[in-house]
Amino acid sequence: MDVALVKPTTERATRELFAAARDRLPGSGPVSEARQAAFDDFARRGLPYRRIEEWKYTDLRTLLREIAPLAAAPDQAALARAGEAVTAYGAGDAYKLVLVDGVFAPKLSDQTPENGVEVRALREVLENNEVAARADLLTTTAASDTMISLNTAMATDGIVIDVAENAKLTRPLHIVHIATQSSTAAFTRSSLRLANGAQATLVESFVAAEGAAAYQAHDSVVLWVGDDAVLQHVRLVEDARDAANISTAIVTIGAKATFNSLNLTSGAAVSRYQGFIKFSGEGSHADVNGVNLLNGRQHGDTTLVLDHAVPHCSSNEVFRAVLDDQAHSVFQGKIIVRPDAQKTDGRMMTRALLLSDSAEADNKPELEIFADDVSCGHGATIGALDESLLFYLRARGLSEKEAQALLIQAFVGEAIESVADDGLRDVVIGAAERWLAARG
Repeated sequence: MDVALVKPTTERATRELFAAARDRLPGSGPVSEARQAAFDDFARRGLPYRRIEEWKYTDLRTLLREIAPLAAAPDQAALARAGEAVTAYGAGDAYKLVLVDGVFAPKLSDQTPENGVEVRALREVLENNEVAARADLLTTTAASDTMISLNTAMATDGIVIDVAENAKLTRPLHIVHIATQSSTAAFTRSSLRLANGAQATLVESFVAAEGAAAYQAHDSVVLWVGDDAVLQHVRLVEDARDAANISTAIVTIGAKATFNSLNLTSGAAVSRYQGFIKFSGEGSHADVNGVNLLNGRQHGDTTLVLDHAVPHCSSNEVFRAVLDDQAHSVFQGKIIVRPDAQKTDGRMMTRALLLSDSAEADNKPELEIFADDVSCGHGATIGALDESLLFYLRARGLSEKEAQALLIQAFVGEAIESVADDGLRDVVIGAAERWLAARG
């Protein structure tokens, strides 16, 4: 049951928030109607809290308390600071597509990439009232999640990417989300349609410009992987330490396709990444990997629903969490095998490494199997660093921190190694090394 009574004052404040933002939101007619319906859904249910099973470990009414006002459109000063952040962050060998405070910044982005790829701003698509954009807005509400409804209602901009049939991109597409303002919220929605036989890599990263603090990033990405297509999806969350990041990926996988994803979270005080992944064609495979590197009082939640709706598909989930101080990591993984999904092979393994007695890890693997000829399994472990290995490394001259860092890198390595592209894997390893270096 996910219906909750919302206090009149809170509901009034929420509706005032939407009313204040409405004039800045792109689209009219059916788009506006879709936004209003989505916002009504959010206002009726409010921020999710612990009595809603899917949000049991991430009570946003306690952790987030309220939705911040919409960030102002970035001015020249904000764009300049964002540009400095892009340069300092480094995007690797990729086509950069930059969103500043929820608005596409073409001057900070690379030109349209290779042949067979079309890139547009979501704002442009919505203002043109294109049917496909309306369908995307409406379709994603089917996930019945209140934070997706809020994102549908408030999305200011995003990147819409179409990759043509049999096109094979030689460089990743990198969407860089940059916050330049404090105590505001940015709402973004992007999509990627990979036609049959195409191959691409999509990277998303979340970072802050100097001085940006206590902001909220609300993002959704909708991915379609066509028949015989291959998509690698990598997310890096390195937001400011007092920020919040609530993100969703909705993925549909065609026949004989391959989907590989990695989400690494080391930033933000509160983060929730939820993935809804569905097989819609037979003979496909998905590798879904995640890493949480948290310390202080950070709270990081990864919630995945992998829906085997058709036969002869396989999936493998690997999640690792390293927790220090009073950090809290949540992993909820559900594999659903529908009645017709015979010959399904689904695996899930989650492990947490506690570096402190005050750290906490909640692992909740679930299997819902309605077919009889399947092979599914899951496992979960929580432990500390191996003292004998630490002693061995210390005996060879490494400091305590150096020895710990080496073991932590090996622990998360299994998930990171899933990134096939060497250059991109180095970018991911760099994010992990920054977290380790910040531990001192």
